[in-house]
Amino acid sequence: MPPRKSSATRKRAKPPRRGKTKAQAIAHEAPHAPELVIITGMSGSGKASVLKAFEDLGYYCVDNLPVELIPRFAEMALQSSEIRRTALVVDVREGSKLEKLPGILKAVRRLIPTKVAFLEASDAVLLRRFSETRRPHPLGTDAPVNASLKTERRHLAAIRALADIVIDTSKFNVHELRAHITERFREQATEKSILVSSVSFGFRHGVPEDADLVFDVRFLPNPHFVPEFRPLTGRHPRVAKYIRSFPQTQEFIHRISDLLIYLLPHYVHEGKSYLTIGFGCTGGQHRSVMIAEEVGKRLHQAGYRVKVVHRDMPK
Repeated sequence: MPPRKSSATRKRAKPPRRGKTKAQAIAHEAPHAPELVIITGMSGSGKASVLKAFEDLGYYCVDNLPVELIPRFAEMALQSSEIRRTALVVDVREGSKLEKLPGILKAVRRLIPTKVAFLEASDAVLLRRFSETRRPHPLGTDAPVNASLKTERRHLAAIRALADIVIDTSKFNVHELRAHITERFREQATEKSILVSSVSFGFRHGVPEDADLVFDVRFLPNPHFVPEFRPLTGRHPRVAKYIRSFPQTQEFIHRISDLLIYLLPHYVHEGKSYLTIGFGCTGGQHRSVMIAEEVGKRLHQAGYRVKVVHRDMPK
């Protein structure tokens, strides 16, 4: 007769609950909270910089992991006592196997909490980046880069539709992009991790293409018609004091700031990681500059990360 198993041995040998896979049971019983982030998107959109940011945050990172190995990688992460948060890059370098990613992603999400971060940028920005680095597009050198970008967008359309986070890196430099990822994914990130750009502009030069919200401040008295203010900008204390002296200015700043402070948590809840707010006057020199500065200060005081940009203000 074989020796009777001890109670400790029987406990270890107990199978997972019915209806759960072994990996799910491990995730349920694990003392740590596992997480997998899949970084994907357009070539030239900054995936390498983003992966480096995740590495700095303490994630275990892998670049260009074959898609067929993702489930095995997820199970290894679940069973490891040292690896808690993981991030990997999957992109068009995978070739035709990339078509399997949506199905693999569906299966992996049943094993481990998974987020997909999709990076993109405008064609003009991507073309400039390829020109500056002089690197070929991963799809090859047989076609111009702009044609390869269009092909790549078609290949990635289904994956983009599954993304939890879509980040347009057109407006970020390398340092801003890494800071943005750090702020969004660090463990103590809050609903105020959204990056807000408060942008002044002149309608005569066109509305900013990347603006999510646009407010027209041409109803405010124009300092341009005060000769001593004409060569100055809305950042000058005397010009700002003049614009602020009108009751409609004070009320506008107060109402718009309250509206944005109300809206921003809802944008974050819907997965938006940055918001560009445009304030436009005629030339983009006085009124819009002052309003962008003031609203930016109010949002900063409310705890949000704010970047103030004056697109058309004279340098």
